[in-house]
Amino acid sequence: MNEAIRPGVDGQAQEGPELSIIVPTFNERDNVTVLYRRLEATLVNVAWEVVFVDDNSPDGTSDVVRALAQQDSRVRCIRRIGRRGLSGACIEGILASSAPYAAVIDADLQHDETQLPKMLLLLASDQADLVVGSRYIEGYKSEGFNKQRAGASALATEVAKKMLRVEIADPMSGFFMVRRDRFEQLAPKLSVHGFKILLDLVASAQGNLRAVEIPYTFGARQHGESKLDSMVALDFLGLVLAKLTNDIVSLRFILFAMVGGIGLVVHLTTLFIALQLIKVPFAEAQAAGAIVAMTTNFILNNFLTYRDQRLKGFGILRGLIMFYIVCSVGLLANVGVAFSVYDQEPIWWLAGLAGALMGVVWNYAMSGLFVWRKK
Repeated sequence: MNEAIRPGVDGQAQEGPELSIIVPTFNERDNVTVLYRRLEATLVNVAWEVVFVDDNSPDGTSDVVRALAQQDSRVRCIRRIGRRGLSGACIEGILASSAPYAAVIDADLQHDETQLPKMLLLLASDQADLVVGSRYIEGYKSEGFNKQRAGASALATEVAKKMLRVEIADPMSGFFMVRRDRFEQLAPKLSVHGFKILLDLVASAQGNLRAVEIPYTFGARQHGESKLDSMVALDFLGLVLAKLTNDIVSLRFILFAMVGGIGLVVHLTTLFIALQLIKVPFAEAQAAGAIVAMTTNFILNNFLTYRDQRLKGFGILRGLIMFYIVCSVGLLANVGVAFSVYDQEPIWWLAGLAGALMGVVWNYAMSGLFVWRKK
């Protein structure tokens, strides 16, 4: 569900904007006004609008944007309720914008907004379809990128470039500008999950996006905390795998399957402990392994796979019960398919693999319908 905050009317007739700046936000109330003032000072000769896409921040970020919008009709806000994620916010923001060119910039004030006119000139003069603020070309400076984060970003960049054959130097950048028409062509292929929208965009274009990279100064964060956490690494891996399969399987499905693999290890470990150390009968040990594995899978999926639809409060208990039911039926589907394949071709590993795949597909489909339902 979206709550759209309409811009205020300032009484002046204006032509349509040439540039839309998309700013995904979560708990950035102390930064949005500063960023707005910086954009106002930088884009004095450009017809522009700024679209803040706020994931229902508890700190009242959208209230601050509403106040700005009352003063300046160039300010807009999309308040997203029941959804989370930087990539999805960027996609919704660009598709809701009005200008032929759209820039994505963080609200944390670390990206260099003074480069926006140069980026716009490169697109408007038809020298590129995409302009990227790059950290890996000559001229880049950093005032707020710690060594640990820089190392992780560099590693991810190399993985992306080699596995997805991405040619730009910094596909992990969060600061870029793109032609609106080219983005709309690629939008149906993009994942709304995860954080790396630029990587997704470039990989989906498969080399058919003219890109130019420019250096910029990466500033120090002034307020708030970084939204990046350890889960981003798995999001990134899932995105790479999804693109390697040409989007036949989704990022969310890959994450769900990865969690299922962890659950299998948990199941076998629990089974071993119950049989060898506690010395309980096999039936009870197997049941204990299944329950512990399903519980582990539910917790991991709630915090990772369905992070944007995370269950809270009483919803966790209801979701866990539904997950037990879904996975129990999935086990029957697993066994049924495995027996059917084995009757046709008595190869145990092939039958087991087919059954396991059927179980994962069933559990994924039913979990999306009954456990983590979209609001």
